[in-house]
Amino acid sequence: MYPRTFHGFNAKAILHGDRVEIRRQLLAKVGGAKDVSLALSDILKPLSKGPTRMVNGYVYLATDLDPDRLSYWIDAPRTRIARAQNAILFTWWQRRVQQEFVSAVEEALRTPCPRSL
Repeated sequence: MYPRTFHGFNAKAILHGDRVEIRRQLLAKVGGAKDVSLALSDILKPLSKGPTRMVNGYVYLATDLDPDRLSYWIDAPRTRIARAQNAILFTWWQRRVQQEFVSAVEEALRTPCPRSL
């Protein structure tokens, strides 16, 4: 079951039983984005907005560690979320993958993580 990989526009997310790794593509790294690993216990909720044919959508993994986390619950500007290290963009053609990623993260947050031996 784990790990599960979800490919977005600018990165891929790898969901493990206890964490989510976001690995950026080379072009995103050149732009200053970094790879990140978030413990599932730190994630409050995956926030998402679906893509349209004109604008990419996103999945943002909100945590308590976000400096202005309450502003993300309101409808933060897309550019602020798109530049966040905890976000992955999805194109119109990747909308099903985006929905699967959000569902998988929500399910992982509800389910106790299996311990590694």
